[in-house]
Amino acid sequence: MTDRNAAQSSELEATDRAILRELLRDGRCSFTDLGERVGLSVSAVHQRVRRLEQRGALRGYTARVDGEQIGLPLTAFISLTPIDPAAPDDYPQRLEHLPEIESCFSVAGDESYILQVRVASPLALEDLLRQIRESAKVSTRTTVVLSTPFENRPPEL
Repeated sequence: MTDRNAAQSSELEATDRAILRELLRDGRCSFTDLGERVGLSVSAVHQRVRRLEQRGALRGYTARVDGEQIGLPLTAFISLTPIDPAAPDDYPQRLEHLPEIESCFSVAGDESYILQVRVASPLALEDLLRQIRESAKVSTRTTVVLSTPFENRPPEL
């Protein structure tokens, strides 16, 4: 690769990073505004966003809601430990039918998975724990969130 090609390649990377930074700040930003912010034409920024989506670097656009405002004020993390270590590791598939589970993380350590859940009340959490134990045949350890100073911080690009 020549110095010129390397410079162009890093310039493209810098532009893509700038686009991603702007979309992390405002996912509803129009292509016109996005182009102005990163110094590209509307058609060029549209092509780059489409390529970022196709490569999987940009996986989608979401709305963030306030759990309290929608009647789901209680957030908890539930650690799953297999009762039978020889059992198949198919817990995500066994639990995907439970809409209260927002995220499922495969982790290293004593637990196999950690779930992030959002429910309406302690009673609803107790019921969810029962459903998780029955569906996945696991033991659980639960941590209830008291407050959330910040969450879903975008990565530094």
